[in-house]
Amino acid sequence: MLQSFCRDISELKMRARIIRKHIIRMLAKAGSGHPGGSLSATDLIVALYYGKLNHDPRKPNWQDRDRFVLSKGHGCPALYATLAERGYFPVSELDTLRQFGSMLQGHPDMKRTPGIEISSGSLGQGLSVGVGMALAGRLDGKSYRVYVMLGDGETEEGQVWEAAMAAGHYKLDNICAIIDNNGLQIDGPIKDILSPEPIPNKWRAFGWHVIVINGHDFQQILNAYDEAEETKGMPTAIIARTVKGKGVSFMENHVEWHGKAPNPVEAEKALAELEKG
Repeated sequence: MLQSFCRDISELKMRARIIRKHIIRMLAKAGSGHPGGSLSATDLIVALYYGKLNHDPRKPNWQDRDRFVLSKGHGCPALYATLAERGYFPVSELDTLRQFGSMLQGHPDMKRTPGIEISSGSLGQGLSVGVGMALAGRLDGKSYRVYVMLGDGETEEGQVWEAAMAAGHYKLDNICAIIDNNGLQIDGPIKDILSPEPIPNKWRAFGWHVIVINGHDFQQILNAYDEAEETKGMPTAIIARTVKGKGVSFMENHVEWHGKAPNPVEAEKALAELEKG
C-alpha cells in the first residue's frame, strides 16, 4: 500500500465537497453530462479512494493495486475528480471534460485516462469484468481486491445477474459490488421502469453477503468496506441507499438531472450551496 488512509470523517466530508464542486464546474463548462448519478456516488468513491483502496497514483498499473470498476460509466465525473485530487493527473485537466482530444471523455476510456481500469458506458458489463479480475487475482496468488460500482437501474441488465451467479459460484471473497441505490434512472423511478426490489434479497439469493447502508454516511461506508474485506468464502454486495443529485437541493431526487448539465446560473447556485456545506 503506497497511499496513506484517511479515516477522519470531517476530512472525508471536506474532500467530498471539493469533488462535488468539481463535478458542477466540469459539467457546466462541458455543457453536457450526468450530474445526478455523479453526485449520488461521490461519498462512496471518496471513501474508497481516501479510506480503503490500495493504490499508487504514480504507478497506475501497479500489479498489486486494488481495482475499482465504474460500471455505471456515466458517473465518471465523480471518479475523474477523485483521481485528479489523488494525483493521477493534474486537476486542471478537469476543465477539458468531453472535449475532443481530452483524456476525460463522457464515459471512461482506459486507453486515455490514468487510473481507469475498464472502458465503460454500455451498462451491465462492469461486474463481469470485475469477476474476471477477481478470478485472475486468485489464480495468480494476488491479494488485491476488486470493487465494482453499479447503478440500481443498471441491475435491470441480465448480464449483471450472470456475473453475480459466477461470483457466488466461485465464492469470490475478493470482490465487492457497490450498488448506488438512488432510486432513479433516466426514464424515471426504478420501481416504475423495471423494479429490481427487493435488492438485498436478490443478491443474497445469488450467494452474496449483503450489507445495507446509508451511502452518504462516511462511518457506515467505511465500516461496510471493512466488513466486505473481512468476509470470507463469499462475495459482498453493499446496497448503498443514496440521493440522486446529493448536495444540490434543486437536483436532489429530480430525475431530469440524470443527464442534464447545469447552465451558468444553475452552476453558480449549486456551487454556493456546496460552499456552505
